[in-house]
Amino acid sequence: MLRTALRNVLAHKARLAMTVLAVCLGVAFISGSLVFADSTAAAYRASLARSHAGTAVSVDPAYPLGAPADQRESVLDDALVARLAAVPGVAAARPAVDGSATLSAKDGSPLRAGNTMGKLAAAYVPGPDGTDGRHPLTAGRAPRTAGEVALDRGTAAAGGYSLGDTVALATDGPVLRLRLVGIVSTTDPRVTAGGTLAVLDRATAQGLFATPGRYTGIDLSAAPGTDPDELARRVSALLPAGRAEATTAKALAERQSVFIDTRTRSYSRLPLVFAVVSLFIGSFLIVNTFTMLVTRRSRETALLRAIGATRRQVVASVLAEAALIGLVASVLGFALGLGVATVLPDVLGGADEPLPRGPLVVGPAPVLASLAVGVGVTVLAAWLPSRRAARTAPVEALRTAEQPPSAALSRIRGAAGAAGLLIGAGLLLSLDGAEDASEGNLRTAMAGCGILVTGLLLLAPLLAGPVIRLLGRLSARFGVAGDLARDNALRDPRRTAATAAALTISTALVCGLAVIEHSSSRALDSQAAAGLSADYVISTRGTTTAIDAAAVRRVAALPGVSTASAVADSTFSAGALAREVSGVDPKTVGEVMELRFTSGSAAAIGPGRIAVSRSFARENRLATGGRIEGGIGPGQGERDRTFTVVGIYEDNPTARDVLAHRDDVQAHGFLRDSVQRVLVRTGPGAADMEKRLRGAVDNSPLLKVQDRDRLVREQAGVAGDLMGMVFGLLAIGVVISALGMVNTLAMSVAERTREIGVLRALGMDRGAVRRMIVLEALAVAAYGTLLGLAGGLFGAWKVSGLANGAIPQYAFSVPWGTLALVVVLSLGAGAAAAALPARRAAALGPLRAVSGG
Repeated sequence: MLRTALRNVLAHKARLAMTVLAVCLGVAFISGSLVFADSTAAAYRASLARSHAGTAVSVDPAYPLGAPADQRESVLDDALVARLAAVPGVAAARPAVDGSATLSAKDGSPLRAGNTMGKLAAAYVPGPDGTDGRHPLTAGRAPRTAGEVALDRGTAAAGGYSLGDTVALATDGPVLRLRLVGIVSTTDPRVTAGGTLAVLDRATAQGLFATPGRYTGIDLSAAPGTDPDELARRVSALLPAGRAEATTAKALAERQSVFIDTRTRSYSRLPLVFAVVSLFIGSFLIVNTFTMLVTRRSRETALLRAIGATRRQVVASVLAEAALIGLVASVLGFALGLGVATVLPDVLGGADEPLPRGPLVVGPAPVLASLAVGVGVTVLAAWLPSRRAARTAPVEALRTAEQPPSAALSRIRGAAGAAGLLIGAGLLLSLDGAEDASEGNLRTAMAGCGILVTGLLLLAPLLAGPVIRLLGRLSARFGVAGDLARDNALRDPRRTAATAAALTISTALVCGLAVIEHSSSRALDSQAAAGLSADYVISTRGTTTAIDAAAVRRVAALPGVSTASAVADSTFSAGALAREVSGVDPKTVGEVMELRFTSGSAAAIGPGRIAVSRSFARENRLATGGRIEGGIGPGQGERDRTFTVVGIYEDNPTARDVLAHRDDVQAHGFLRDSVQRVLVRTGPGAADMEKRLRGAVDNSPLLKVQDRDRLVREQAGVAGDLMGMVFGLLAIGVVISALGMVNTLAMSVAERTREIGVLRALGMDRGAVRRMIVLEALAVAAYGTLLGLAGGLFGAWKVSGLANGAIPQYAFSVPWGTLALVVVLSLGAGAAAAALPARRAAALGPLRAVSGG
C-alpha cells in the first residue's frame, strides 16, 4: 500500500503541485515569521552586547515611584564616581549623562521624530586617555562648550549635515541651535536601527538631563577575575539607600531581552495572520483535490479492496500520500520562508523606525513548525477523503458510472447549513443593541461570522444550482459553448461548491474588512477634527514633553490670532483605570472646543471640579453633582483627592475623557507647570498663518502645527495599515483560489476527454472549446465571489454597533470601488486559472480524445 501511495503521488505530480504550492505559502509565512523574529532579536542583542562591551556593573539613580520628571534629582556625582573607582575589583568607572532630544534636519523638517525610542542625546565624557569609548570620533572633534554638538554618522547623513553646519534640537523646551563640530560612531541598536544621536559637552548635558554636576549613570568595568555579582554587592554597599541601584550587565541584558522578545514577536504577528489565512483557505483546496482523486480512483480502490486490502490500509494509503505531499510542501515552504524573513525587516520597519539587520538565525523551532504545520494540515485535510475511499466496496469495480451522493447525506448537509446560517445570523443580530466592543461582544461577533460562513459553505452545493443557472443567462450569449459551460458547472454541485469555497472565504474576509476599514476611515476623518472649533492645533508628540511658555505667549501675540488657549495633558486615574485628562482654562475653552453638555457646563470647571465625557460617566456611574476619588498624573497620594463632577459632555476627542482646571493638571502632571497643546482660533489677518505659527514656536521639531485638514489626513493614515492587510489577504485568497480552480479544471478536462473528442468531432472548433472551459471557470469564480460578498457584507453590517461604541461617528458605508476591484480580481483569477486547462482541452484531437489516448 505504501508503494501504491508513492506511485499515486508520482502519477499525479502535476495536479498535486497546486496543492503543494497552496500549503507552501502558509508554511513560508510561518517559518519566515519565526526566523525573522529570532534574527531580529539576535541583531538587537548583538548591538546591545557591543554597546555594553566592557561593562560589568551599571549604577543608575533610583527615584520615588511616580515622581514627576522635574523632581527627579540624581545622587550620582563626581565624588561617588571616585569612591566607586576605588572599590576592590573595579578597573574603571565611566560616568554618563543620557537623555532624549528631537532634531531638525537641515531643511527644518523634524528628523526621525516618529521614532519614540531612538531620539537619544548624551554627554561626551572623556576617560583618562582623553576619549569617550561610547562615542568614538570619526571626524572633527568633541563638543567643548554649550554651543557645540556632535552627531553620529547616520544622523548627520539623514539630516544632510556637514561639519560646521548649525543643528537645531529640542529636549522639552526652547529650541537649541548648536554648531556641528564632530561626527561619532555608535553601536547602540536604538540609533543604528533608525534613531538619532546628539552628543553634547558634559556641562550642557547635565543641565538638560540631570542637574549640574550630576550624572544619569555610571558604568563600571571589572578587573580580571572579579565576579560581577560580588562586585555588584560591594558597589551597592556604598550607594545611598533608595537613591541609587547597581545592576550587573547580565541582569541588564535579561531585562532588555524581555523587551526585545516582546517587540520582535509583535512584529511577527502580521505575517502569522497571513499564514493562518493561507493555510485555512488552502485546506479546502487539499480536501477538494483528494476528494476528486479518490473519486477518480474509485475503481482502482475497489480492486484493491477486492484483492484483500482492508479499510485501514486504504485510509493509510491516502494519508501516506498526503504526508508525502505535506513533507515536500514543508521543505519548499521553509526555503521560501527564508526569503520572507529576509524582506520582512524592510516591509515592517518603516522609515521612522527601521529594524536592525543581521544574519538569519535558523533554530530548531522554525524547522519543526514548518514540518508540523505542512504535514499536519495536509494529513488532516485529507482525512475525510480517505474515509470516503475506505468506504468503497469491492463491487464498485464493476460499475462504469460514478455514483451520485445519497439523498440522505444531501439533506443532512442542507439542514446543517441552514442551521449554521440561522445561528450565525442570530448571533450577529443579537449585537443590534451593543454599544461597545467589549470582550464578550467581540467573541459573539467572531463566533457569529465564523458560523455564518460555515453555514454558507455547507449550503453551497444546494445554492449552486439556482445561482449558476442565473449566471448561465449571461454565458448563454456565447452560444453552445456558454450552455455547455453552465451544464458542466452544474454537473457536480459539490465539486463546484468545493472549488469556490476558497474564493468564498477570502472574499468574505476581504469584503468584511474592507467595509469596516472604509466606514472606520470615514468616521476617523470626521472624528479627527470633531469637537474642535479652533483653526489650528499646536501639540507636542507626547505628555513627557512640553511647549515652551514663551512660545505660547508669542503665539497669542501674533496678528490674526483671536484666541490661543493652552491645554495641559496628563492622565486621570480612578481605581485601576487611567484615562486622559485635559487641563483647560474654563474662560476660553468654549471658544476652541465644541462641547455639547448633557448637563452642567464648562464654566463651572475649577480647582477640584471636573467635567467628564458621557462614556466616562457611564463607566463610573457618575452624574452632575457627584463625586469621584481620583488622581491626576504620576504623583503618589493624590488618589485620595475627591473631585466634584460639574458637567457631563458628549464624547469629544479634542476634550478627551476628563476636563479639569489647567492649574490642577499642571500642578500634578508628568511635567509640572507645562502645557502640551495650544488651540488657536484665528480672525481677520490670518493669511499665511501656519508659517507664522511655526515661526512663533521657533520651528521646534518637538511640536506639530496642524490645521483641521492636516489633522484629518494624519488620522486617515491610521487606517492605511488595515487596508494594506486587506489587499494582502485578498492576494493570498486569489492565488490559492486560482490554484484550486486550475486543479479542478485540469481534472475535469481529464475526466471529459472523450466528451471533448465527441464535441470536436461534431464540429466544435478549438476556440469554442477554450471558451467553454473559461466560461465554466468564470461561473465558478462568480459563484464563490457572490457568496463571499453576501457573507462579508452582512457580517460587516451587523458588527457596526461594536465599532460605533469605539468611534461614535462610525456609520456603515460600502466601498463600492474596492468591492468592484475584488470582483474583477476574483473573475480575473478564474479566467487565468482556466488558461492552461483550456489550452490543453483545445489541443485534444477528435480521434485521440474519443479513443481516450
